[in-house]
Amino acid sequence: MSRGAAFSYSPLLPTGDDLTEYRLVTDEGVDVVHGPGGRRFLTVDSAVMTQLTAEAMHDIAHFLRPAHLSQLRSIIDDPKASANDRFVALDLLRNANIAAGGVLPMCQDTGTAIVMGKRGRHVLTDGLDEEAIARGVYQAYTRLNLRYSQLAPLTMWDERNTGSNLPAQIELYAEDPGGQPDAYKFLFMAKGGGSANKSYLYQETKALLNPARMMEFLDEKLRLIGTSACPPYHLAVVIGGTSAEYALKTAKLASAKYLDNLPRHGTMAAHGFRDVELEAAVLELTRDFGIGAQFGGRYFCHDVRVIRLPRHGASCPVAIAVSCSADRQALAKITPSGVWLERLETDPARFLPDVELNEGPVVRVDLNRPMAEIRAELSQYPVKTRLSLSGPLVVARDIAHAKIAERLAAGEPMPQYLRDHAVYYAGPAKTPEGYASGSFGPTTAGRMDAYVEQFQAAGGSLVMLAKGNRSAQVTRACQTHGGFYLGSIGGPAARLAQDCIRHVEVLEYPELGMEAVWKIEVEDFPAFIVVDDKGNDFFAEVTKPNPVLRIGARP
Repeated sequence: MSRGAAFSYSPLLPTGDDLTEYRLVTDEGVDVVHGPGGRRFLTVDSAVMTQLTAEAMHDIAHFLRPAHLSQLRSIIDDPKASANDRFVALDLLRNANIAAGGVLPMCQDTGTAIVMGKRGRHVLTDGLDEEAIARGVYQAYTRLNLRYSQLAPLTMWDERNTGSNLPAQIELYAEDPGGQPDAYKFLFMAKGGGSANKSYLYQETKALLNPARMMEFLDEKLRLIGTSACPPYHLAVVIGGTSAEYALKTAKLASAKYLDNLPRHGTMAAHGFRDVELEAAVLELTRDFGIGAQFGGRYFCHDVRVIRLPRHGASCPVAIAVSCSADRQALAKITPSGVWLERLETDPARFLPDVELNEGPVVRVDLNRPMAEIRAELSQYPVKTRLSLSGPLVVARDIAHAKIAERLAAGEPMPQYLRDHAVYYAGPAKTPEGYASGSFGPTTAGRMDAYVEQFQAAGGSLVMLAKGNRSAQVTRACQTHGGFYLGSIGGPAARLAQDCIRHVEVLEYPELGMEAVWKIEVEDFPAFIVVDDKGNDFFAEVTKPNPVLRIGARP
């Protein structure tokens, strides 16, 4: 029997030096004590972890990294960007400026709280770290204007909102972070349903590992992400992995820029590395999709991270993940010098352009009219037409749709409010004192696709408003019944609440909380025609893959 290779060890993900700029949260609650052998131990009060978590969840709900904001500004300054690209980028910058006021969170889906911690071997706590972190999540979500999105399963079929946004996903590891035995380092994330739902795993084979096949594969799969997770995206692609779940986890970390300092080349130590050449090729590939920043253009992605991992010879997992326009994450650390949190941008106004942009033509639509008149006006314009909506909207999403479908199945009529008004798929965050609404951006339209034919046949949902692309069955229903799907910009929930929503009231199912049926009054609410009454769908063409012969090749 042949002998194996000599022992060699490398972390699977050698993350490199930490170049993060931090700010001091507190220097209380931490102390250094001396132990046997001259070793120093860092003691950390559980209250410190709670305080750090609560502050981190506050910051990532309201502030973004400067690099992300700079990328939004670069879209505005790029002469190759489409008018729609620039319009979306400007709206997202305006939204960031409002969210930075600390009242309205940047997105209405304030997400699942995700915390990863790495505790050095010389860090001493009371052992209840996960509980202390969960308490910090609880404090942030119950005290701030954030949304409760977590559902507790009571039976296999019945579930109820926990009313606190718990549970959080908390993962703690026993390792010296960055080789520091007396440090505790964290990654805090808030992952909304839209971007979380765009995490994909594909089980491939060695046949994928050549330039031509890889680009063909990515051209097909990346288009399927669509726009429902609110581009421009930070896209991560992971090729390989010791297991399927490890590939997915790596993709999530890469989308948060956590792995930016990985090596750029592989070695026989079998660690992961970044392929920056393939990153550039994939970014250019996405530029050619035509999807753009939601409604046509070049900026489907801000940037791309491609991570290559070792793999079992019989397996080749490929994981894809995105971080959306609510790019919510922050690093933190507890060291002998205190408790530190990544410094996010508190003055995003500095990224706004100095002059007003020419935002192009816009069609103003008065919603204070009979549905037949509204549809007749929309029918005059092609897909991709930009609209400004003013008047009443009905708000309903997943659970409300399910309840109305049950009523129709039982022989009851379509509720009059869905016959008379356009329906907005959304679920608001908590309403701050003195505001008409909390953050109130659109939710993913595709989750309601199964209801459209039934509802339109019954005279309802003839004009729908939400984010993202729809299925072919929605296009067919609109063509059959004279309906329309209007796309709202995914992401600027704080700006919509402050500038566009004038009144909010509950119409039905108040017990559902944010999932209730609402009626809202809007003014100058931005939207685009995505699907019309003639069978046209803007996304139908841009989601068709093109043949790609090699890395960087044009079809």
